[in-house]
Amino acid sequence: MNDFWGLMFLPLAACLVLTGIHAYLGIHVVERQVIFVDLALAQIAALGATVALLFGLDLHSPQTYWFSLAATTAGAAVLAATRSRKSRVPHEAVIGIVYAVAAAAAMLVLSFAAEGDEHIRHMLIGDILLVTRHEVIKMALLYSAVGALHWYFRDIFLLISTQPEEAYHRKIKVRLWDFLFYATFGLVVTSSVQIAGVLLVFSFLIVPSVGAMLFSQGLKIRLLLGWSFGVLASAAGIASSYYLNLPTGAATVCAFGILLAGLAAIQKVRSQ
Repeated sequence: MNDFWGLMFLPLAACLVLTGIHAYLGIHVVERQVIFVDLALAQIAALGATVALLFGLDLHSPQTYWFSLAATTAGAAVLAATRSRKSRVPHEAVIGIVYAVAAAAAMLVLSFAAEGDEHIRHMLIGDILLVTRHEVIKMALLYSAVGALHWYFRDIFLLISTQPEEAYHRKIKVRLWDFLFYATFGLVVTSSVQIAGVLLVFSFLIVPSVGAMLFSQGLKIRLLLGWSFGVLASAAGIASSYYLNLPTGAATVCAFGILLAGLAAIQKVRSQ
């Protein structure tokens, strides 16, 4: 048991920090019906990191982080600008295109980099097992600041996410607030992807929120349930990776999938 906590304490702490902010953001994403926005911004962040590699920068260097953040901020501007009240093209389609182009561009860039295959694997599942105490503390402080900003402007963010027509009716500058939402979202994703990878970050964002929706439509209850489900899946994934000698990131993603399947089965039985 001591060996388990010695090796897995920091990865578990990182997962708990990731759960705290991503379960909340996931509620907004699901309400906005832009499920793949996390994948799109995460892939854009990864693209920024791959460009940094071509300049000879280390994948975990501060300079690479700023490359990624600049890329996600540009992506946030695109996503905010392409949202329209009467658009004939669904916003999810635009997000899908952004994701596909960013993924393809990253592949092209990595074709010029040494060990491109290893970098692709890192983008997908990350190296959360190697997270440091400094990185966990930095994430906790950063995400707390983002959470405080969202709490302060919670009424506007929730109104735009849940009742966009009402937001337009009140003459709220939806595109400006959308940019602020996606920019802070991108800030979180940029930091998360460096540690957890695209797939695990997506799981933290979507699975707890979707699982909570099966049992409640109230936002506060969904948030509490989402946090609980995220903690449970994280603990199960990390424990299974330790005792079964599995890759931690991949095992945790699968734990999220298994948890959601179980929650769906429970809800189906309850509804009969």
